[in-house]
Amino acid sequence: MDKFVNIIGAGLAGSEAALQLAQRGVHVRLFEMRPETETDVHRGGDCAELVCSNSLKSTKPESAAGMLKAELAALGSQLIAAAGRSRVDAGGALAVDRDKFSADVTSMVKENPYIEYRVMRVSDPLDACLGAADATILATGPLTSDALAQWLVDKTGSDNLAFFDAAAPVVMADSLDMDVLFRQSRYEQDAPGDYLNAPFDKESYDAFIAQLVAADRVIKRDFETKDLFQACQPIEEIARKGADAPRFGTCKPVGLTDPATGRRPWAAVQLRAENAQGTAYNLVGFQTNLTFGEQKRVFRMIPGLQN
Repeated sequence: MDKFVNIIGAGLAGSEAALQLAQRGVHVRLFEMRPETETDVHRGGDCAELVCSNSLKSTKPESAAGMLKAELAALGSQLIAAAGRSRVDAGGALAVDRDKFSADVTSMVKENPYIEYRVMRVSDPLDACLGAADATILATGPLTSDALAQWLVDKTGSDNLAFFDAAAPVVMADSLDMDVLFRQSRYEQDAPGDYLNAPFDKESYDAFIAQLVAADRVIKRDFETKDLFQACQPIEEIARKGADAPRFGTCKPVGLTDPATGRRPWAAVQLRAENAQGTAYNLVGFQTNLTFGEQKRVFRMIPGLQN
């Protein structure tokens, strides 16, 4: 098939599109500005880099996220297959070793004879220097360059492009107090469980929330405003809505039994493996805009995380 497609952006969408087209004999030019042009969030220059959580959400078929994954797998998604190869234990969720996942996708892209990979910042997707194409796919992602963002604004007549982000903290496994934490997945009493749980009693929870809402936050970057994506709000913003808000959300203790007390905790923070070796864990649902100093001070109030 003598067809050519230009794809701008080698994130999740751009990488999947390139691999699917190549599989069908379509020639692809895949343009990615990193690492030549960096962003405020990405760490490297590989394809399909996950910049926030390492979880791709539920695999349970009765959930919307699980149904989508089943459909992607049935349709031959290359990235879902890569996620399966780099999977880490996360109960009913599909979580990955983010470095292994990104490296796997990068290898598939760069080793494919139908894909020409170019490190290049694109300001105009229709520029002749990109090469003649039968179609162009814009998969530039939320952290597109200023010039390409302006091109999109000019073409669409919209100035509402936005990206809101909060960092999710990661802790080293050897710093955790396993005399306090317990391993359990919700509603799984007998299985060893894929999550570590930090149990709060009422007194320690109330003290933690008081410090959380009073802590200093970073000065917001250019791409962050007071508007927040509801599914990914910083934990301190959730707590500002009410002291019990986290306890009925990301810190809900339902389905957990603290073996130290034989009872359900007042609240619980769950930790999920960040990599296949289990040397690091991330705090589930704890995206935050606190300064690093305040993260250390406040998050060390979580039982078992004092170190």
